[in-house]
Amino acid sequence: MKPSVFKYHDPHTLEDALGLMGTLENARPLAGGQSLMAMINMRFALPDHLVDLNRIAGLAGIQEQPGLLHIGAMTRQRDLEFSPLIAQRLPLMAEALLHVGHRQTRNRGTLGGSLCHLDPAAELVTVSAACDAVVEIASSRGRREIDFGDFPLGYMMPNVEPDELVVGVRYAPWPAGHGSAFVEFSRRHGDFAIVSAAALLLLDGAGRIARASLALGGVGSAPLRMREVEQALAGQVPTDAVLREAAESCRNIESMDDALVTADYRRSLAVVMARRALASAAARAASTQEVLQ
Repeated sequence: MKPSVFKYHDPHTLEDALGLMGTLENARPLAGGQSLMAMINMRFALPDHLVDLNRIAGLAGIQEQPGLLHIGAMTRQRDLEFSPLIAQRLPLMAEALLHVGHRQTRNRGTLGGSLCHLDPAAELVTVSAACDAVVEIASSRGRREIDFGDFPLGYMMPNVEPDELVVGVRYAPWPAGHGSAFVEFSRRHGDFAIVSAAALLLLDGAGRIARASLALGGVGSAPLRMREVEQALAGQVPTDAVLREAAESCRNIESMDDALVTADYRRSLAVVMARRALASAAARAASTQEVLQ
């Protein structure tokens, strides 16, 4: 397939890029292009203008701030994968990145591009939901921030206006001693997940769950935070029986059918993926707690 005709723009500053996005009709920003260019070539996307963000300094990088990690929207997935800071402070993201496409796609793909594409099965989207990320958005009118829970408006519809760009994402790392795990089921390695699960658990001094987070990817139009499961786990000792019972709640979620699998199959997979993620997170939390003690 060949793309339809569009005009290419190559701004070198964020201000120029925002100006273009605010004045051009039917413009699309280009980050890593791993999804957008395929959609343009297959004519699923028909932009009149393409605004390339790759030459804009300052949109990439990982910075540690008090209680936060700030990641620029144009940070390559490969850089995240090999970052010691991500491995130490956001191990859930480090593990999830190993499931993102292949090395070639991670070399070009960006954090902001993945979040804005907002495929509900995308690993970084599910991780951001589990971690309560905050998305930073800019336009010529100013800047705003949005909690990731409010970022998806629908299927592959981010809460970003046509004249806006995502410029960064903030994550609040969990305390030392927490356990995390990311698991997924896909037809083959590198494919989008049919169902994925991202879990974080923090244990108190008595070995009970002080804090929990569980997000499911691939089941619906956006990542699903299992708030009821998190509340049910609070104060519990993470035994196999407790985690199995908590994971069973995932059988009641609303799920989608598609050309690959049925909604019922996704719900069954959600139970399995949730149980595996919770069990791995609990084991890692317990192991880390022993080391800290």
